[in-house]
Amino acid sequence: MKKIVSFIALLFIATSCVSTQSTLKNTDENAPTPTLLNNNTFAITEYSKDKRYGYEKDYPINVFFGGTWSETNNEYRFLNALAGPNGEKISYKKLESCCPFPTKRSEMGAGLLSVYELRWEGQQNPIILYLNIYEKGTLMVPVGLTLKKI
Repeated sequence: MKKIVSFIALLFIATSCVSTQSTLKNTDENAPTPTLLNNNTFAITEYSKDKRYGYEKDYPINVFFGGTWSETNNEYRFLNALAGPNGEKISYKKLESCCPFPTKRSEMGAGLLSVYELRWEGQQNPIILYLNIYEKGTLMVPVGLTLKKI
């Protein structure tokens, strides 16, 4: 009996952590598949005009699903395409995973956003970006950043 009660409690906790309604605002199932400049960098041609794009958890950068076995590949390919506002070389590091949301592209039925910190020389405060490996969306350069010169 204790096992059954424990299982039901665990099931309730697990299902209550993720809403069945996604709060993500910028997914697009019809977004074009990104192309590669090389194996480590996406070819990005558009600049976002929305100041929330990538900077807010409800407007993450959707870097496309490649499977959980390669979850960081597309994150790195996106970040490797970026430069600071004046073309500065950026460095980045993953801070955490956060913000559970429902998705059909995960065995568990839920996904997490990756939170990255971006820095460059001469910068006052680091930039924080939210990336999503589970959903599709048009890849764009976030406001305040530029493309790396190749």
